[in-house]
Amino acid sequence: MIQAVSRLWLPFTQMQSFDATQRTFVRGNGTRLVDARGRSTFDAVSSIWTIVHGHCHPAIVDAIALQAATLDHATTLGATNLSAEALAEALCELCDTDYAFFGADGASAVEAAIKMAIQYWQHEDEPQRKRFLRLRDAYHGDTAGAMSCSDITVFKSHYGAITFETRTYDEPGDLDAPDVAGVIVEPLVQAAAGMRLVPAQRYAPLRNCTPLVIVDEIATGFGRTGTMFAFEQLDLRPDLICLGKGITGGAMALCAVLARERIYRAFLGAPEERKQFFHGHSYAGNPIACAAALASLELFTREATFERAGGIERTAQERCEALREHPAIAEIRQAGTMIGIELSDAQRAWPVANALYELGHFTRPIGAVVQLVPPLSSTDDEIHDFFDAFDVALERTH
Repeated sequence: MIQAVSRLWLPFTQMQSFDATQRTFVRGNGTRLVDARGRSTFDAVSSIWTIVHGHCHPAIVDAIALQAATLDHATTLGATNLSAEALAEALCELCDTDYAFFGADGASAVEAAIKMAIQYWQHEDEPQRKRFLRLRDAYHGDTAGAMSCSDITVFKSHYGAITFETRTYDEPGDLDAPDVAGVIVEPLVQAAAGMRLVPAQRYAPLRNCTPLVIVDEIATGFGRTGTMFAFEQLDLRPDLICLGKGITGGAMALCAVLARERIYRAFLGAPEERKQFFHGHSYAGNPIACAAALASLELFTREATFERAGGIERTAQERCEALREHPAIAEIRQAGTMIGIELSDAQRAWPVANALYELGHFTRPIGAVVQLVPPLSSTDDEIHDFFDAFDVALERTH
């Protein structure tokens, strides 16, 4: 086994066999990452669904630099800043909601939303509402509450001591149970489940239910599925919306929970009532991250990002149709620019991904599923190159 000479412990990585000399990135530009060997690779997984407009986009870099030279950080515990105010306004307008609460990364948003729901019902004199419902094969992050609302064994099996029980909403009366505080769902596609597509009718019971509806747009938000947010395609009006990953275009860590007026108002009261939301993060509303997010939102209009995403979607659909006939392919699932290519033999997934890397394409399998979730700035040629390389990788790992 190779033991990397490094003190860095990587997430979701078996360090005994990891060789840092083969996967150390030193530069990024557009859709490309350059490693320490000088190899340029297409970031076919958008660095785990975060990069929207490409790496080191000049507009985002400039916004970060200007903000860093003006106000690097100021707490939002009892104070505010102009970048956070502007971003809260922009996000609420985009989602037709009312208030934005900022945190660190995606799991932080889910954790905050869970606690908001619990405290909301206490203020509404229904403290018995403590249970959460979810989809099958759900994944909402790796903090304790987020894991509890997840349903993929490999991500949570070791941590039963710090998680709580949740269940799916399968029967008509599940959402009517008097102990349910909220139901949390990924809209349209469950990315961590291997780009599992969820039928639109699965969300229909959430349109008029008593529990708070929490939509996890961390993976699907910011143009990945063809609209700015996937819930727009489902005729849903969520009570809480969790955002992360692409919120800053992938340049900075930031998340948000967007809340409706009635939820926000339930937390208002005199100081001695102690009704404020008892949750916060040191870097919540960081001005630099918020400036990056504002610059990213501007780019959607300036660079016709949705038009580009539509081109990616169509090109990928054409190539997926041809690839479906390959005997090594079990299934291909696609929602907008989120694509999962499931192999018949799960043992081939990592060899195929490694072969792709040597051919100039960086991705990471989820079980038997090889991902293609490219930056929305990708060209048709880059998408074709990925599929051409995929064909070669299948041959090399036969």
